Amino acid sequence: MIAGQRDPHIRGVPRSKVRYDNLKAAVARVLGLSRARVEADRWIAFKSHYGTERFYCRPGIEGAHEKGGVEGQIGYFRRNHFVPVPEVSSLAELNEMVEQWDRQDDARRIGSRSRTIAEDFALERPLLMPLPEEPFLTGRLFTPRVDRYGQIPVRTNRYSVPIRLIGKRVRVILHASHLVVYDQNVEVARHERLIAKGAGPLPGGPGPQARRLPGLNRSRTGPFGGQISAPVPDAWWTQAMKTHGERDGTRPLIEVLLLGRRMPHEHVVAGLAAALRAGAMTADAVALEARKAAHAETEPAPDSRAVGQPPATVTSLHEWRLAHLQPDTRPLPSVSHYDQLLRRRRTSGSGRRDGEAQ
Repeated sequence: MIAGQRDPHIRGVPRSKVRYDNLKAAVARVLGLSRARVEADRWIAFKSHYGTERFYCRPGIEGAHEKGGVEGQIGYFRRNHFVPVPEVSSLAELNEMVEQWDRQDDARRIGSRSRTIAEDFALERPLLMPLPEEPFLTGRLFTPRVDRYGQIPVRTNRYSVPIRLIGKRVRVILHASHLVVYDQNVEVARHERLIAKGAGPLPGGPGPQARRLPGLNRSRTGPFGGQISAPVPDAWWTQAMKTHGERDGTRPLIEVLLLGRRMPHEHVVAGLAAALRAGAMTADAVALEARKAAHAETEPAPDSRAVGQPPATVTSLHEWRLAHLQPDTRPLPSVSHYDQLLRRRRTSGSGRRDGEAQ
């Protein structure tokens, strides 16, 4: 493996050929039994960046002897560190454990060699070529457009970005374990990569992402404002996920976040609080209660409300629209004309029966 600037251990590039076991990231197709290969485009760019020569092993049993030492050391590492399989909470934690095991192996001797692994490497390090000044970007590039919910599609999943970018195209670098979103050259979001197909925002994702969404956040301590108002939207979102499920409960939160583009922060939080008290876990209910809060600021409250706060009630959007319609003064419809038709039909029918009798 060629180490980049992030690896403080190797810090160099091999001068001679590097052997590869036809890994799929490098080899698009094996051409017969020869060493000729159709290489992937990104792999060609990777080799050009570091200036290395490649040597592909023969596939199957015929090439087993060409990498025997590597296979043996991989087996040693697996048996001594991955049996039983370690239990970790994240890939980062596993990588930390592997680095610690590597440092421990520096003091080990392979077979009957007189020098340790660290001592052998100290002799080989001066033979390495220096690393390029610029690191090689190993991630894949995407340029999706932000949808109206402030999300972008990457492969088969969706990720949240700041709502100010709705309708714009952003640049996404997809890495093995995470992805980074850029607006031009400025990083605007960073997420762990979703593994399951068709997944939406990460569990806990819209909360942390909303902390970076302008329009609702007034500080970086809470998704909708400071420390005082943060528990209200967090509690509403938690209840929404319990009611609708994780995925369907997250979408209303995104719609609520979009309210911050045209409504003051305080009114949105007030709408969330009222909807939470009434158990209404929909974005329409929050929007309606937020408008009611804004309307209440412009009109003085009745004296009867000064005695005590009434229980929270949420009016449906349909009822609210009906309440604001102009009164209908038209008379009620009449069906008397249809009754006349029925009478004429009975009269003509009886006449035909009399004629038949004659």
